[in-house]
Amino acid sequence: MHVFLTGGSGLIGSAVVAELLDNGHTVLALARSDASASSLAAAGAEPIRGTLADLSVLRAGAARAEGVINLAFGHDFDNPDALAAAITEEGAVLAALGAELVDSDRPLIVVAGTPPVPGRVSTEADPAPTEGLFGGRARSVTSVLELASRGVRSAVVRMPRTVHNQGKGGFAGLLTEIARRTGVSGYPGDGAQRWPAVHALDAAALFRLALEKAPAGTVWHAVDEEGVAVVDMAEVIGRRLDLPVKSVPQEGFGPLGAIFATDQPSSSAYTQRTLGWRPEHPRLLEDLENIQP
Repeated sequence: MHVFLTGGSGLIGSAVVAELLDNGHTVLALARSDASASSLAAAGAEPIRGTLADLSVLRAGAARAEGVINLAFGHDFDNPDALAAAITEEGAVLAALGAELVDSDRPLIVVAGTPPVPGRVSTEADPAPTEGLFGGRARSVTSVLELASRGVRSAVVRMPRTVHNQGKGGFAGLLTEIARRTGVSGYPGDGAQRWPAVHALDAAALFRLALEKAPAGTVWHAVDEEGVAVVDMAEVIGRRLDLPVKSVPQEGFGPLGAIFATDQPSSSAYTQRTLGWRPEHPRLLEDLENIQP
């Protein structure tokens, strides 16, 4: 399959590019800079220059492809205005890609986050909350799923709070960055809250499976570990950076503090059973041992 991909030079995207190429697909990838274009070409993808604001470029890329995966998203979590702008931009991107694929029966695979469900582990059947900080993102993704009735094989792969590789990425990566900046490896409250996690290479395999096999209008969870206690992450981070480990008020984690403090385990039992996805790469605490002092 010839696949148009956005976000192909990021932590997840670079893994998806390699996964697709290793399994016989070809990749046309949006490149927002010369450096991105060079890295994509070196990986074996064909770069197409443009930004997420260039909706005509996105539609042209989708028109050339037999399937589309959208991974690009702004991640300036320290700036609420920038985050809101990224969510608005993503909505426009998804609308443009979806419009190009109407009545084609081609796949459109998009990314979202696993939803928190108070008191229990969330599953693929749980709806994403449409209010709050990321509510706009959930509404955009819902619109993509509704394209199933218009001849688009749309599906969403929900990612856990930490997608990691070599000790980097996701909420655990943000904990590491905050620890370096503040001199304390902190955790909110008692640290017992759990975050789901997956290795980026395992997530990439699920994106490929969704592209190849997912029925229209379906939701999948890229979750290996249902929930890792935040205090356990902080302990590894503190040891690797030789920093004290202690509880920190949730305000110390910026705009994401309330989310950081939430217990939000998630399951992928349905995904694994239905698509035959089997995570096989190192789990989070083992991977965090790769953090460099």
